Amino acid sequence: MLPFQKQQAAIVPNPHKRKIVLATSIAETSLTIEGISLVVDSGYGKTSKFDPRSGLSRLKTIKVTQDAADQRAGRAGRLGPGHCIRLWSKATQERLETFRTPEILEADLASLVLDLYAWGIEGYQQMVWLTPPPQGAFQQAVELLESLEAILNGKLTEHGLQMQKLPCHPRIAHMLIKSKNIGQQALATDLAAVIEEKDPLGKDAGTDINHRIEKLRRLRKENNVHGPFRKVDTVAQHYRKMLGIEASNDVYDIFETGILLAFAYPDRIACARPGNNAQFQLSNGRIAMIGHRDDLAHESWLAVANMDARDGMGKIFLASPINPKDLMPMVENREIIEWDFKQGKLAAEKVMRIGNIVLKSQPLKHVDPQLAEKAILNAVKTDGDKLLDFSESVVQLQKRIESLNAWNSDEIFPAFTTEEILNRAPEWLPPYISNIRREEDLFKLDLKEILINALPWEKQQLLEKLAPEKIEVPSGSYIKLHYQPNGEKPILAVRLQELFGMVETPLVNDGRQGVLIHLLSPGFKPVQVTDDLRSFWQNTYFEVKKELKRRYPKHSWPEEPLQAEAVRGVKRRN
Repeated sequence: MLPFQKQQAAIVPNPHKRKIVLATSIAETSLTIEGISLVVDSGYGKTSKFDPRSGLSRLKTIKVTQDAADQRAGRAGRLGPGHCIRLWSKATQERLETFRTPEILEADLASLVLDLYAWGIEGYQQMVWLTPPPQGAFQQAVELLESLEAILNGKLTEHGLQMQKLPCHPRIAHMLIKSKNIGQQALATDLAAVIEEKDPLGKDAGTDINHRIEKLRRLRKENNVHGPFRKVDTVAQHYRKMLGIEASNDVYDIFETGILLAFAYPDRIACARPGNNAQFQLSNGRIAMIGHRDDLAHESWLAVANMDARDGMGKIFLASPINPKDLMPMVENREIIEWDFKQGKLAAEKVMRIGNIVLKSQPLKHVDPQLAEKAILNAVKTDGDKLLDFSESVVQLQKRIESLNAWNSDEIFPAFTTEEILNRAPEWLPPYISNIRREEDLFKLDLKEILINALPWEKQQLLEKLAPEKIEVPSGSYIKLHYQPNGEKPILAVRLQELFGMVETPLVNDGRQGVLIHLLSPGFKPVQVTDDLRSFWQNTYFEVKKELKRRYPKHSWPEEPLQAEAVRGVKRRN
């Protein structure tokens, strides 16, 4: 950065000279320079973007948006008439994004969250935002800071306070502070610089990050730092000045690099998977690989600095070997009680692990009932539509309640969608899962009865009164109603002969909602659909009777169906 005096000299008006000003996006609104009458806009700008490969934010060159282009053009007319030359076509201008995406929606929030906790703010809801941060990204940042020892039990630690005072990403800050404990501050500054800057050797140099540090030190020792390494060394020098230490060009143990990387990336400690396939299990649960010919392909343990974030099999770009003995402080012993979705059962184990890397496990003989209940409830909330038997009878119960809420102006029942049922599982499911251990045990639960019993008694009575499961017909049969989505008329599918003597169409919802009758033949084949039974007897029955009498000649088809006896089975004609 130029000294202040030279900055001032660059912008002071000079009527005898014409100046060329190279401006960044920062200058769009923060500075007005006299004499600017022409703007040449390249159509690109640099913005801070989260780089999932490195886990840090970096400047990335992207196309401008329409609002940014308008802002830049306006600089040519701040103090008088001016012109803007855009180095792109009008057609391209129309295709540009209209507005810039607020940075907070895409940025890594770790530094922001660390600052908030340092200010005593533990949740973003406690502040007023122009654009609130995404809840998921905020929680991920909290979890990262917990793994970096900055947050414990929802509070900022003393270590976290030290991290917050360092002007760098929390990952780097954690590594720099921890490096003092192992006497490797100089190595940590070189490592931080290599991580933050573009790879000075390129992908053809292999994945071992130590090759970069070794060459940096060799060039520095020869007083010949050049090319990409010049910028790396400048960043390293910045960190050395911040820590008050001198550069070191000594030979070092590459395992020291590994443990430093593990400090910065506890979520990227990697253990080789069984078999000679250069694949690694990461402590964050992902799987990643290295080229089979790479120097690190046959290492047992790695700490990964740079990898891609693709789903499935990721790829490692920069890493260092690590001595597993150095990882012992990171090993945790925990009792894990959770639902194993692959095995379809409750898993209860005592494990030694680093993140998701399990080093040793053994089954728990005694399972805490409360923890078991919590694990089952979490499984049901996540995948309950498959674990529980949402049979047709349960679906009909849902539609009965949905219909009542649609038919009445006041919502007389709580929402009964599958999502709502599963979200409220902690309210209704616990009494039935004390002995549940396997998927089939869950599926055997009578979900319909459980859900009905979860309703208050008066609601159960109201449900049966307003939206009965069955209706009695003149034959004495109780016929199921089939309720429909969105409050459509429920369907009563019944043999025509069982309705002899019934004049009016049955009603539900306290007489305010009619049903749709599907009249069936003796063979349960549909013959007519009506929502006006009286009209059917008067106008349509006799046409239907001709066909039924031909197809079912042994059955009775009376001339006066309203005076005839309804029959449940087969009544032969005399």
